[in-house]
Amino acid sequence: MNKLIKVSLGLVCSALIQTVNASEQQPNILFVFSDDHATHSISAYGSKINQTPNIDRLANEGMLFRSAFATNSICGPSRAVILTGKHSHMNGFMNNEWGGDFDGSQQTFPKLLQKAGYQTSLIGKWHLFSKPTGFDHWEILPGQGRYYNPRFKSELGTQEITGYTTDVITDRALDWLDKRDKNKPFMLMYQHKAPHREWAPGPDHIDKYKDIEIPEPATLFDDHKGRAASLSPDLEMSISHFLTKADLKLEPPAYLNEEQAANWNRAYAAENKAYFENKLQGDARTKWRYQRYIKDYMRSVDSIDDNLGRVMAYLKENNLEENTIVIYSSDQGFFLGDHGWFDKRWMYEDSINMPLIVKWPGKIKPGSENNDLVQNLDFAQTFLDIAGVKAPSDMQGKSLVPLLRQERQDQDSSDKAPFRDAIYYHFYENPGWAFVPRHYGVRTDRYKLIHFYKLGTWEFYDLVNDPNELNNLIGDKSQSAIISQLKTRLTQLRSEYQVPEEDPEPTLMERFKFWIMHKGLSSQLED
Repeated sequence: MNKLIKVSLGLVCSALIQTVNASEQQPNILFVFSDDHATHSISAYGSKINQTPNIDRLANEGMLFRSAFATNSICGPSRAVILTGKHSHMNGFMNNEWGGDFDGSQQTFPKLLQKAGYQTSLIGKWHLFSKPTGFDHWEILPGQGRYYNPRFKSELGTQEITGYTTDVITDRALDWLDKRDKNKPFMLMYQHKAPHREWAPGPDHIDKYKDIEIPEPATLFDDHKGRAASLSPDLEMSISHFLTKADLKLEPPAYLNEEQAANWNRAYAAENKAYFENKLQGDARTKWRYQRYIKDYMRSVDSIDDNLGRVMAYLKENNLEENTIVIYSSDQGFFLGDHGWFDKRWMYEDSINMPLIVKWPGKIKPGSENNDLVQNLDFAQTFLDIAGVKAPSDMQGKSLVPLLRQERQDQDSSDKAPFRDAIYYHFYENPGWAFVPRHYGVRTDRYKLIHFYKLGTWEFYDLVNDPNELNNLIGDKSQSAIISQLKTRLTQLRSEYQVPEEDPEPTLMERFKFWIMHKGLSSQLED
């Protein structure tokens, strides 16, 4: 009997020790990252055009950030900021089109997690051109990648996999989770191409929304009066004029196999035939192009949402759910017909506002929201803090862990300083695909000041009274005191972040390469 009691006590003690050890384990980190996913196409953020049930479930079980912003709203630079925790001018990757590859020799958060015992993996879109460093395992799409039958580069070479890219990236991520070293915590960067241009839907969603008219944004026919920078004749992001035949699905992608091409042509043929026969003009033509664009964009988002559901189910089925932090985000926002545009780049809200949703079982109150000003600049330090790793002093962001734990809510409101009183934004890529002028600016919880420094112009917006940023108040004398304060804060931020006064310029060879690529894209315009 005594022996039985001893055995039972031993088993109980062993179970308790295992429970304590499990609670002290470094949590796994799953970073789910999409490309160009606008917050206003996520139902948890109040989308009026689509539903995203799996992303919504993540928000219901975690925390949704309403004021998360990109530092530089374009694909590669945003990724470089996330890896390094430094603004573009500090990490050296300032634009996609010229200026070289990302310097992989510099310090990044995956390298620091590796040193802390994490197994690190990157699967999906990379778009920094250099070989990934800081990862025990990586499989990346070359360049932008393609929506079907993707090629993957890895240490073993390049292979092509048949299928829809969003599904294939998920397959590869789940395969790695199965084969990883189970004795180490993991950090997996699971990164989609979708819903990047040309918004090619997968076979599971290609017919969705077919007989539905999607509501148009209130600013689809914005005339841009009073916003000089927006009126540039070189600007190439208008839905009315600058969508290509591939964007509009007036011709199928060359990379489809026979079965995929047959399904593609079946899905689009009748609508395309009617479009060509009707010879639409003016507003009617713009409305048709908007419907085609937004439906394909949402179909691409639907695939991401479905595949997120697959991954969440895997975590639950493999007893990983309780010790895995899941973060959903995107490299920036996107114009969904807002101001008559597609694309990003601008410091306007639709472009810089990023989705950020975090589920951390046992640490985050389910269904919570946060309105603090945060940026992708903060991600690196947040990941390190989650893992119990001290962030290097040269990182420029701030850990979001106190916000996730809602520690500041316990402070007396009179003693509570804001997490951040203002964000700094800087866009460098001109020349670039859309010819958006270079600009930098400051945004507070209410106001935004933008300096188009190559043009010598300013824009100022009151986001409370003008959330769509239609009224540039830079010349309004009643706002002069606020504008002066913002200019002072902007100067301070530029000093704090050590922003050089002069930008790097492309070489003649880089300009030539860009114009050749741009000419090729322009030749595909539907016009």
